[in-house]
Amino acid sequence: MTSFFQSLGMSYEAAWFTATIAGILLIALPLMLAVALIIYAERKLWAAFALRRGPNVVGPFGVLQSFADGLKVFLQETIIPSASNRGLFLIAPIITFTVALMAWAVIPFADGVVLSNINVGLLYILAISSLGVYGVVIAGWASNSKYPFYSAMRAAAQMISYEVSIGFILICIVLWAGTFNVGGIVEGQRSHIFGFINAYAFNPLLFPIAIMFLISSMAETARAPFDLTEAESELVAGYQTEYSSMAFALFWLGEYANVLLMCALNAILFWGGYLPPVDWAPLYAVPGIIWFFAKILLMFFVFAWVKATVPRYRYDQLMRLGWKVFLPISLFWVFLVSGYLMFTGHFA
Repeated sequence: MTSFFQSLGMSYEAAWFTATIAGILLIALPLMLAVALIIYAERKLWAAFALRRGPNVVGPFGVLQSFADGLKVFLQETIIPSASNRGLFLIAPIITFTVALMAWAVIPFADGVVLSNINVGLLYILAISSLGVYGVVIAGWASNSKYPFYSAMRAAAQMISYEVSIGFILICIVLWAGTFNVGGIVEGQRSHIFGFINAYAFNPLLFPIAIMFLISSMAETARAPFDLTEAESELVAGYQTEYSSMAFALFWLGEYANVLLMCALNAILFWGGYLPPVDWAPLYAVPGIIWFFAKILLMFFVFAWVKATVPRYRYDQLMRLGWKVFLPISLFWVFLVSGYLMFTGHFA
């Protein structure tokens, strides 16, 4: 893209800057539109699971419902509690929303279609996803109210509990792929199983950690059945209790952008990313971005399915699953995978 702007007579520096801004907008704007549509899709899915109709009034088949909700919160008054820390109270939702968008910079949508193809892309994603909890923690503390504060403490503990197991799972993938580059991990899955299946998930050694990563990504994004940070039966609305108007909407957008990011990571790390399911020439006629989006939607269906059907965990169950089940298993799997790779001469 830089060369295109240079051909228009721009200097290299101006062309690079313009290309970077254009790339950011090409990712951020469709992502925000996708968030609006995915909220509508999830409400339709929940309705189907409960034998209801879901949104069906605003626009054809109710497809404009999310935009109507967005307009409603935009026109509402932003109420800031008098006892809150005003500056932190307002910056918390901005942090959550911004961090949710930043991780998409290293996500490859197709072969070579990535904003920043850095060699440590997976480390960047892990670092950025860890920052998301700061918005929740700051919101809970700045609200100066007991329920949001309880929620903030839960969020911090929950993030630490599942980040550790996610880190060990990523180590297994990095060992097998031999790179931290996200595109390199996708390419490492080409013809991985039986010489024609493009996915790590069908590898018997990696399938268990694929399931663990899926569950951990639900916990990392505080989705049901791990939504203890906003458990309405205990904490009213958790860290969002004191928020209204666009500040509340930014939390909502950030949450769903994170959910889409985790769906994308599941697709990239275990299900072949932008590669077709099978390494068969006619399937490559379909653009890689279509395969990638199809896998994201499939993972999102699983997220919505779980939220609609699985009851919320108790807090002690959440902690036990993270520390006493996932942590030891993921740590053991690092030794298992590295031992297998060393024994088979993978590191030679």
